[in-house]
Amino acid sequence: MDFPAFCTLFRTVMGDNRIAAPTDEADVRPFFDLTERLLTVNQSLNLTAIRDEQGVVLHHLADSLTLLPYLPVSGSVLDVGCGGGFPSLPLCLCRPDLAFTGLDSTEKKVRYVAETATVLGLMNYRALVGRAEELASGPLRETFSTVTARAVADLPVLCELCLPFVAVGGTFLAMKGAKGEAELSAAETAVAKLGGAVAAVHALALTDLSGAKEKRLIVEIKKERPTPPTFPRPFAKIQKKPL
Repeated sequence: MDFPAFCTLFRTVMGDNRIAAPTDEADVRPFFDLTERLLTVNQSLNLTAIRDEQGVVLHHLADSLTLLPYLPVSGSVLDVGCGGGFPSLPLCLCRPDLAFTGLDSTEKKVRYVAETATVLGLMNYRALVGRAEELASGPLRETFSTVTARAVADLPVLCELCLPFVAVGGTFLAMKGAKGEAELSAAETAVAKLGGAVAAVHALALTDLSGAKEKRLIVEIKKERPTPPTFPRPFAKIQKKPL
């Protein structure tokens, strides 16, 4: 797909989904570069099951940018389990005033994300290799204004991996699909034990070019008090017996 065709696609998808994304060609160009690089590298690295521009724009770019209204006015954002860089890379393109960190346990993915951030000229992005349940007990604990996670784990597990990183007064934004409501009910104990409280649940539908809709939930959890030092537990325990 050439750049003019991509611009049309990008503007249409963002408009259909009421996402306040850039529309000027100069601002859309980095999203085109990100898409082309993802699809090219994906042929050898297997970063995503999506292999066409239309799918990337809808399911990676637009889906990531649904978080824009819930980002902080200032501060730092951690993307736990960033994979191929979603949602953090598209968000970083739109919010150069925030400091973004992508975290993943797979070294090849983190290397790709770091190289992509450099290619896109994102000076406010860093990528880290590591396991969330280990790093959350170190210097990064309770240092981030906002933590995001997308397609990583069920919400009870996800809360234990993510909430320890959130500073008191900050926010954890969990991106969930159609099963999000059931997961939220199951996560009530985990949220409370980890120092959080559900502030809002934002329901939305991601609309494709045919008009078909896919249900999405953004679960907004506020960090009201410090996470007890016993959390997070080793991942085997988190998985075996979620809070």
